[in-house]
Amino acid sequence: MREIESIRESGGYLNRYVHDSKVCQCEMTFSVYLPPQAENDKVPALYWLSGLTCTDDNARTKAGAQRFAAEYGIAVVFPDTSPRGEQVDDQADRYDLGQGAGFYVNATRTPWSRHFQMYDYVTDELPGLIEQKLPLIPGVKSISGHSMGGHGALICALKNPDSFRSVSAFSPIVNPVDCAWGQGCFGLYLGDERAEWEAYDATCLINSGARVGDILIDQGDADEFLHEGQLLPENLQAACDANGQPCTIRMQDGYDHSYHFIASFIGEHIEYHAGYLKP
Repeated sequence: MREIESIRESGGYLNRYVHDSKVCQCEMTFSVYLPPQAENDKVPALYWLSGLTCTDDNARTKAGAQRFAAEYGIAVVFPDTSPRGEQVDDQADRYDLGQGAGFYVNATRTPWSRHFQMYDYVTDELPGLIEQKLPLIPGVKSISGHSMGGHGALICALKNPDSFRSVSAFSPIVNPVDCAWGQGCFGLYLGDERAEWEAYDATCLINSGARVGDILIDQGDADEFLHEGQLLPENLQAACDANGQPCTIRMQDGYDHSYHFIASFIGEHIEYHAGYLKP
């Protein structure tokens, strides 16, 4: 783990690192915002998973999370969205497959299975690394994300309810087995068996008995991908209602799918997570 950038921000430091990932078999880049409180003590962490085409840089420069994280004494971890490099398989003519589009699954089909192990990377390898190297309270973490990253946050929390204290999302892909984005990738990453897909689908997980304490989602009603049927929040709401899973989906008037939307409500999400991250 090697620091390649450090920027003073909101009393703390926004740092960028690279390391050799064993699970993804390539060099991975990630960023961590350490609030001012981390200079004197270990702090809890909020993992932020970004969406299609993003790197670790999008959220850390556009979401405006750092000033709220400094207020509540929370570190924010920004992983990349996929493995990268010349040796990593890609689909150059598609933005929703390959590099920048890991979907936070463990791929089981070649050629993707060699590098695309983002589920294990986010839930196991990266936390294990940074909790050893940075002033973070071991095991005290929450998770959030946007779009594909919102999907990732939901499945990581639902599959690991004892690992993440809380979960939220912005405009998440909540039912990928029934939308074009998910169908276009899951078959190539995971094969043809629908049961393999459902293991990485928040709506299916809830229908199968997975539970977390609560779910907070913000969704803009002017989101173009909502109207194209890629996000399907109504399917998640129906599953939560049918299975007794607490879930609040706030439809936000006039907001789209962009980081302008995220920046408008990120403070409320960090406040929400702060209530669960108190030692």
